[in-house]
Amino acid sequence: MELKTQGKNEISRAEISKSFYRKLIILVNKLFFDPLFFWYTASCILIGEALLNILIIKYVSYTEIDWKAYMQEVSGFLNGERDYIKLHGDTGPLVYPAGFVYIYSVLYYFTSGGVNIQRGQFIFAILYLWTQYVVFKIYQSSRKIPPYVLIFLSLSKRIHSIYVLRLFNDCFAMAFLYSCIWAMINRKWKLSCILYSFSLSIKMNVLLFFPAFGLILFKSLGAWKTLFNLLLTIIIQIVLALPFLMEYPKSYFARAFEFSRVFIYKWTVNWKFLDEEIFISRNFASILLLGHVFVLMGFLFKRWYLIME
Repeated sequence: MELKTQGKNEISRAEISKSFYRKLIILVNKLFFDPLFFWYTASCILIGEALLNILIIKYVSYTEIDWKAYMQEVSGFLNGERDYIKLHGDTGPLVYPAGFVYIYSVLYYFTSGGVNIQRGQFIFAILYLWTQYVVFKIYQSSRKIPPYVLIFLSLSKRIHSIYVLRLFNDCFAMAFLYSCIWAMINRKWKLSCILYSFSLSIKMNVLLFFPAFGLILFKSLGAWKTLFNLLLTIIIQIVLALPFLMEYPKSYFARAFEFSRVFIYKWTVNWKFLDEEIFISRNFASILLLGHVFVLMGFLFKRWYLIME
């Protein structure tokens, strides 16, 4: 009897063990592949990202590129200077719109004049997590993307570096832009225009998103409502820039939206295989612009227009 009982107990334990591993495999499979488990996976990734960013800040050396120059540029504004030509740092003149000035002025105070860099890094870590959350919301809106895709969004060494090791203004610009896309997905058109304008007020390259942004507005709202919403975007730009426009308007537009500006070859990544002479030439800039327009036209007539018909 004792042997039989012992044998039954061993079989029972084996069955429980098999049942546990079977359920574990099913759970892991759902976390990776079932869209219904999207936010369980997303929550785990965001928690992991929070811990990873803390470890990066604690143990990876901060990279000084633009932070010091940003602080020098906004310190001039905080000291009363409103002429954009006279706002500059070690890397050159201030070349970003007014939204940049206000955001980094706030950071100037929170980081004791830019000296407490680690505090700034933690602020950017929070910004990184918010941006990832918004991007996850954008992906989740398709209701078809499997959760494992989110893992690839978190593997970029460069993005972590841009946020918590370099503190670039691109981080704020893209946080507002992704929030704009999220608002558009939810058909909150005025909010999306406000967020787009805030993004544009931080960095001019957000204009590259304008063709798709404008097309979606036009196809969704029609001509008149689109014009009204774009007018709202322009008004926000003017209001943000008022302290500068009231005193030195030409100086502001010449710097904040300087289309003739040449990117410094030293900082390029994608075009490093070119000679510096070619990279900084007007012909190369014109080729890039024409290529960009050509690709946009291709998408407009071969993809976007057909989808919206």
